[in-house]
Amino acid sequence: MIGGSPWTRRLLATVGVLALVFLTVPIVIVIPMSFSSAKSLTFPPPGFSLRWYETLFGNPRWMEAMWTSTVVAVISSIVALVLGALAAYGLRRGSFKGRDWAEGNFMAPLIVPTIIAAIALYLGLAKIGLLGSFVGLVVAHTILNVPLVMMVMGVAIREFDQRIEQVAWSLGASWSYTVRKVMLPNLAPSVFAAWVFAFIGSFDEVIVTSFIAGKYETVPKKMFNELILEVNPTITAVATLLIVLTVLALAAVVMILGRAGKLKPTLV
Repeated sequence: MIGGSPWTRRLLATVGVLALVFLTVPIVIVIPMSFSSAKSLTFPPPGFSLRWYETLFGNPRWMEAMWTSTVVAVISSIVALVLGALAAYGLRRGSFKGRDWAEGNFMAPLIVPTIIAAIALYLGLAKIGLLGSFVGLVVAHTILNVPLVMMVMGVAIREFDQRIEQVAWSLGASWSYTVRKVMLPNLAPSVFAAWVFAFIGSFDEVIVTSFIAGKYETVPKKMFNELILEVNPTITAVATLLIVLTVLALAAVVMILGRAGKLKPTLV
């Protein structure tokens, strides 16, 4: 139950609506412009056309960037899911000295400015000879996305009744068997949500990628490079596709968590 006077609630509602409008206005502008028949960025569009999508899908460099982004996002999100879930389990179930310090260290990539993380990864990957390599790119994206996985899986593991694990152990099940047959089936919606967040986080990453990717171009990096050279309307088509991908992924997360009862309505 939210307290306060009716004026306070109205003020909060107004601020919330204004913030939502501020965030959605760019989307409302970009999407129609991606279907514009104009030769340059013009709003409102003078006519309807798919020319920028045809240009996008007909450009081998954009397709290569799409492929690189997809492969890096898939590999790094899976590795981040495994590492982040194991770390979350150890921190939630373990009781050891320095646990708070370890958790804070894991969460550091979310706390420090991205530019600081980019410089640190640049220096670290250069030391081990992975700077500018595909493996180095995957490693960097994995490090950035482990905290996202830990946040989601940490909550899920904390809410999971530990007595169920203890019953499985008392019946002779090993830890690995308990995880595979008992925990994962129950935590599957949260596992999927964690993977989606890691995938989106990797696919949209631009600052760290620009520092350490070398010759490899991802979609955000190519968008950034294109904007430096010229304002090409093809970018609006790319941005629209990224928006659609993000919305569909988040909608899938909400739907699956909702069916699993993970999203509970809040009484206002």
